[in-house]
Amino acid sequence: MYFIGLDVHKKTISYCVKDAAGGVYQEGKIGSTRWELDAWIRTMPQPRRIAMEATIFTGWIYDHLLPHAEKVKVAHPLMLRAIAAAKKKNDRIDAGKIADCLRCDFLPECHMASTEIRDRRRTLRYRSLVIKQMVQMKNRVSGLLMETGVSYNKQRLHKVGYFAELMTANGDVHESIRPLLKLSREMISRSQKLDYALVSSLERDPLLKERLRRLRTVPGVGPITALTWALEIGDFTRFSSIKQAISYCGLCGDEKSSADRVMRMPISKQRNKHIQRVLIEAAKLGPRESPELAVIRARELERGNPNRATLAVARKMVSYMLAVERRNQDFVPAEEFSRTAAA
Repeated sequence: MYFIGLDVHKKTISYCVKDAAGGVYQEGKIGSTRWELDAWIRTMPQPRRIAMEATIFTGWIYDHLLPHAEKVKVAHPLMLRAIAAAKKKNDRIDAGKIADCLRCDFLPECHMASTEIRDRRRTLRYRSLVIKQMVQMKNRVSGLLMETGVSYNKQRLHKVGYFAELMTANGDVHESIRPLLKLSREMISRSQKLDYALVSSLERDPLLKERLRRLRTVPGVGPITALTWALEIGDFTRFSSIKQAISYCGLCGDEKSSADRVMRMPISKQRNKHIQRVLIEAAKLGPRESPELAVIRARELERGNPNRATLAVARKMVSYMLAVERRNQDFVPAEEFSRTAAA
């Protein structure tokens, strides 16, 4: 078996090929294009295993090389940096260390979702960018009005009818900001249409449709929460326990223990930030739809920390969604489940 380590960059890829004993068979540098990869892989010895560090370019390289190797692995960047830390660092050395980690089975492998899931996840994350820009434009509209001393109804400002009335009937709107307000309104309208189109296309997707329907039976889970869970989690079977799923979603803190002393730290930064943000927002609305979630929130609020109450609700929602996925059936509230079991 030959072990190939790749240090991937935007324009070049450094590689190092080692045999099972750790001897360097070949090393060098190639361009990061498909045809150069095809020409290079034909010159590599077989059988072979390939490893690379996770970067923005990793996805297409992983898909391209997968049919040409016994196994292709992707390493977690932070953990790999801790294992392979050294005083001297360059692309050649990095490729060699990745090959050594792969050869010795020390590679901190991270999960690679299927190509289908990654393609749809890209669409959902693009939608997040659209929403962020739309919110910025709405804030800019409010800022322009406040700068020039125009009174407005904050709750109705971004309604089409009220905005048109504000532009025509309010004489306080200065001529200098009217073109900017109209341009901002047009951008907001385009963003709303684009948002609707992106979400609708994902909801109608045959790969996701039934899965999304089941997830939406969980209280507090709407279309965006269901989409984010399905596309960010991907294959739910990779989590052997609820604790692992909660940790991946960033809903628990770090722990630092020494001797008999245990310290709980703030929420860890090593998490999937996309699903964490969505679950936190969903947990604020979930208690309104579920008595069980309301009880959990009330119990945590008695301790006096509303943020911990929100996290507790979010963790419970993760357990609900994971149970729905594992059982492959709709969510059943506890009281109905008890009645069914008793009958």
